[in-house]
Amino acid sequence: MARPGIGHSVEGIHAVTAALAAGRVERLTVERARLDALESLLSSARTRGVPVEVVDDVRREAATDAPQGVVATCRAIPIASLEDVVAATTPAAVLVLDHLEDPRNVGALARSAVAAGIGGLVIPEHRAAPLEATAFKAAAGAFEHLRVAAESSIANVVETLKRMQVWTVGLDAGGRQSLFGLTLLAEPVAVVVGAEGGGLSRLVRDRVDVVASIPIHGPVESLNASVAAALAVYEVARVRSEARGPRH
Repeated sequence: MARPGIGHSVEGIHAVTAALAAGRVERLTVERARLDALESLLSSARTRGVPVEVVDDVRREAATDAPQGVVATCRAIPIASLEDVVAATTPAAVLVLDHLEDPRNVGALARSAVAAGIGGLVIPEHRAAPLEATAFKAAAGAFEHLRVAAESSIANVVETLKRMQVWTVGLDAGGRQSLFGLTLLAEPVAVVVGAEGGGLSRLVRDRVDVVASIPIHGPVESLNASVAAALAVYEVARVRSEARGPRH
């Protein structure tokens, strides 16, 4: 069964400010000692009629170690369909996560994706990082601008994307083709990022159209998943910008 939604609880100034702007916040809990620092955020909440509870220590309500004095209870962002995710940008630019489990990585990855113009994210329904307070805080508001689909099988997602005329590119350190300069990134494309440590699952690796690697110069064996994804989404943006040619 698909998740009913994401982002039920949001913490941190940037993430809560973005959720307020999206009209999702139903209640705020703020720390008394941070009232002055949160004045702009509280003004926005008052304008929207959001009830505010003031407490001595907001960490009792928080899921993260550093909620920055504010926790928001929110109306969830609905899970999108795969078709909606593909349609979010033209040509399609989708990021697919093959069972990443660290919500901070997923949040950082979402932030990079939105900054680079990626419109859609696909996550597994099971064995994946929960998209709640920790991920939303790391994303600093990016999830408010990203369509997210949750699917039972990432390997099947790859096959479905192919039928939708979307190229699939898997990131893997053992890939023989460099991600940089990959011209098909200008076409409708989905970049598939593997789990921390394990990388792409075997079935996903076998099914993607291209297995590409990020060249590494030096003694480091691999990159953090969110760093690799950030490089990938910006390469998509760079290749597409070159394909469009100079602006006049």
